[in-house]
Parts: sequence; structure tokens; C-alpha cells
Amino acid sequence: MRRRTADKRQINPDPKFKSVLISKFVNMIMERGKKSTAERIMYDAMDLVTQKVENVNAVSIIEKALANARPLLQLKSRRVGGATYQIPCEVKEDKGITIVMRWIRDAARARKGRSMQERLAEELKDAYNGQGTAVKKRDEVHKMAEANRAFSHYKW
Repeated sequence: MRRRTADKRQINPDPKFKSVLISKFVNMIMERGKKSTAERIMYDAMDLVTQKVENVNAVSIIEKALANARPLLQLKSRRVGGATYQIPCEVKEDKGITIVMRWIRDAARARKGRSMQERLAEELKDAYNGQGTAVKKRDEVHKMAEANRAFSHYKW
């Protein structure tokens, strides 16, 4: 390693559910520093999801949705000689959670026609049920990693 690793920042849990995971998701949704707007979007989406999925609390729905769509492998580009290879590498858990939050956020933003709360709730419900855009993206990444498994000996 060339430089020291950066220290992990301490993220405060969100005020309503006392969950660090939801606080991270709120920060992921936030645009232009408008945290209260992002919190309102997240909490409204959680309320909508709990109405659609009965007998389960909101935090466990989000945890299961993130676990269902979290990638276990990723592709990293490595230049060997004149060629660039896509090398499959394992993803650490915290990095995987960050990736899946980004995928869910982007998929919710890509849906059109309704409010962000409804789009995010729909995307979370789909991920909870093992379908939707984020889960498709995870399957796509895993398929590419499987196809490029022959280059895994370049990993170092």
C-alpha cells in the first residue's frame, strides 16, 4: 500500500428507528444537502412498504431487501500487458451495502410518473421479494463475474 487507509466515519443512527442502516440510506438519497427532505422521503417510503408487506416491521423489510440485492462479486479492471481484463473480486459487506443502496436509489429515480416516496417504496418491495431492477443488476454483475472467472488468477 502506498498510503494509509482512511478512518471509518462514525455515522449517527437515524432519529426515528435508531438504525445506522437507515441513516446511511437517507444520506444516499439526499441531494444538495437537503437531509430533512431525504428523511421525509425515506420515512414515507418505509410507511408505504409496511402497508404493502403485512406483519413485518420497516427496518427488517429494508434489511432483507438490501440482503437480497447485495452483490457478492464485482468486476475490477486490471491492465496486463496491452490488454485490460475484467477480474472478478469478492465484495466486502459494507461496500456491498453501499453498492446496493446506490442501485436501489438509481432504480427508484429512473421510475417515472409517481412521487419519489412511492417509487422508492416500490423498489424496496421488489428487492424484498427478490425481483426488480436492483436484483437484476446484481444477477447481471454475477453473470459477468462468472464469465470472466478465467481471469481470476490476475487478482493480486
